Amino acid sequence: MTALLEARSIVFDHGQPPFVTHVLRDLSLAIHPGELTVLMGPSGSGKTTLISILAGLLRPTSGTVELAGERLTDLDDAAITAARRRSLGFVFQAFHLFDALSAVDNVAEILALSGTPIREARARARELLVRFGLGERLAHRPGQLSAGQRQRVAIARALAPGPKIVIADEPTVALDGSTAKSVMKLLREYVSGGTAVLLVTHDTRLVEPTDRVVAIEDGRIVRDGRTAIASRRGGEEEE
Repeated sequence: MTALLEARSIVFDHGQPPFVTHVLRDLSLAIHPGELTVLMGPSGSGKTTLISILAGLLRPTSGTVELAGERLTDLDDAAITAARRRSLGFVFQAFHLFDALSAVDNVAEILALSGTPIREARARARELLVRFGLGERLAHRPGQLSAGQRQRVAIARALAPGPKIVIADEPTVALDGSTAKSVMKLLREYVSGGTAVLLVTHDTRLVEPTDRVVAIEDGRIVRDGRTAIASRRGGEEEE
């Protein structure tokens, strides 16, 4: 199966000799369609650097990254931005919402940037936000929302354009247990259509409903395996 997102032999060094920190060390990772993957690791393990490189937000010292068949490491910054807009949704831990816009317009704006007519964009935004339990907060600006509500707006914004893959940095850190479960259910529905989600988290609650766990330590992948739910699903498909 062709990977939607693939990193090969990624090295990332920070600093200049003789004061160089080796953040990522010859790391390779492939994310495939229909896959809900969680990336875990202690603070300082290289998780944030890795997802920044996968999303084309940071260039590796060496190695290659391909997103939906496009080699990001061969492109200039403008072309990387265009490729990301076509194929990738990113959920930032700090939300990065537009303070002056309502919840519905924060989501609609990303669709409008891709050429969707504003009426259609706002209808799609409303639909997603209602599914995320924010039907009564559509007109609220970020400053009028709780941290958990802002996080759900950020996730809805990432999903709105229908990207081939979504990368989410600690997507449930501000959510209570019930809301986290509902968000994970929506992400599971999302990947069932053949797209992919990569979650970066410390939240062990998110491991069970995912297909795959990748663990990183000291800039290297130390574990990469299927979860129990993926094994059960695979057994059902073989029967």
